[in-house]
Amino acid sequence: MSVTTLALIGVVILVAALLSGLVERTRFPQVALFLLLGLVIGPLGLGLVHFDLHSQILQTIATLGLVLVLFTDAVSVNFSEVRRNRKLIRLVLGPGTLLTAAIIALAAWVLLRLPPAFAAMLGASLASTDPVMMRGLLRGAPDVPTEARHVLALEGGLNDLVLLPIVLVAMEVITRTATMTDWVPAAIRLFLLGPAAGVVIGFAGVAVLERVRRWMGVRRDYESLYALGLAFTAYGAAEALRGSGFLAAFAAGLTIAASDAELCDCFLDLGQAGAEMFLLFTFVAFGSSLIWTGLAGLGVLSLAFALVALGARSAVLAVLLPRRLEARSRRLIVWFGPRALSTLLLVLLPVFAGLPNAESLFAPAALVVLLSIVVHGGALMVFEQKHPVPNGTAPPLEASQIGRRSERITLEELKALEARGERVILLDVRKENSWNESDQKARGAIRLPPDNAAPLAAELALPRNDWLVAYCT
Repeated sequence: MSVTTLALIGVVILVAALLSGLVERTRFPQVALFLLLGLVIGPLGLGLVHFDLHSQILQTIATLGLVLVLFTDAVSVNFSEVRRNRKLIRLVLGPGTLLTAAIIALAAWVLLRLPPAFAAMLGASLASTDPVMMRGLLRGAPDVPTEARHVLALEGGLNDLVLLPIVLVAMEVITRTATMTDWVPAAIRLFLLGPAAGVVIGFAGVAVLERVRRWMGVRRDYESLYALGLAFTAYGAAEALRGSGFLAAFAAGLTIAASDAELCDCFLDLGQAGAEMFLLFTFVAFGSSLIWTGLAGLGVLSLAFALVALGARSAVLAVLLPRRLEARSRRLIVWFGPRALSTLLLVLLPVFAGLPNAESLFAPAALVVLLSIVVHGGALMVFEQKHPVPNGTAPPLEASQIGRRSERITLEELKALEARGERVILLDVRKENSWNESDQKARGAIRLPPDNAAPLAAELALPRNDWLVAYCT
């Protein structure tokens, strides 16, 4: 890795930190900002860096980024929300995602004349909704209806679980003969060994962490590192077994989420920040030259394919979603399906695997991503102006808002607030198991289980102008 590349990583981190407030206020798509940064320092600009599809640095950063995205999205799954919205989620992640991938694959086969296996990989990659851009909507628009918020968040975090196996199976089809003796061990490694390794490491990781906590304690900063360690260990273990490390990372995160363990926010802090840094750096790398290949050789057929790829999800969900769904929630779920980095990472898997002619998949995928950043990302900048919060009113307090707007506070700072006469409301947000087993409870604290925080906060009408102090340990 050259000094220039290391300097570039530092620049990405600095720019991301310094411009984070501006991005949140203006709603300018963060991914677009880093594509432009890549354009400035790439061959078309200052000429400081150049990445091609076979760059080892790009492959490493993209792999690490995808592992962390899959892991942190899985750990963040709220099973109570999944149960409450299970019918909608089944529609969106099941037929909604699969039909979208099938329509795009058919268009790739007919319009781009791709072989069926390559068309299937491109269709699956372009059916992936990007969690980074999805978070831009959910984080920056507090008045997104609760139902739409939950469904979109879960789609952004979970639909890669549906689409990644399609890409992996299509890669197996290309590299293997279609005999039963070849397919049975390949299927076992792909769908059993990889996820099983993730489940074992996730379960063991939580058990060991809780035991060591009780025995001698674990520092908060190292608990964050522990999350990264679990993600990469699951990936490495599955790859050593010749399974899918990506499915293992997702399975490990989902196992942790399902364990109902008391994991403080710091468990995910570094994982989410690390994933975002890897993803932003990857976008800078793409923006230096690669993603602009989507505009090269632009023609009628490639543009028609891009329009089909952008519109397929909306068309499918417009038909599948029930009419009883509140009108604004329905419009948001149908319309907002951005394609960005998750699409490019999926479409690069066959390239990194060395499949012949896999590079041909990148240009049409890049074109769709560029159009999506303009269409979906641009709409983020005007969403708040179209749906302002009326003066004197406020939407129900969401769990995501509580986490987004919070800052860490010490016990001394809390006492100082009370001494100044500030109104402070304590919230006990421990998970059910920890709350039941503990004999220590803060006097006067309001019980607010994290799985039902949003509806309970709305029901209790928690004041938005008072200090809300939440504790979990």
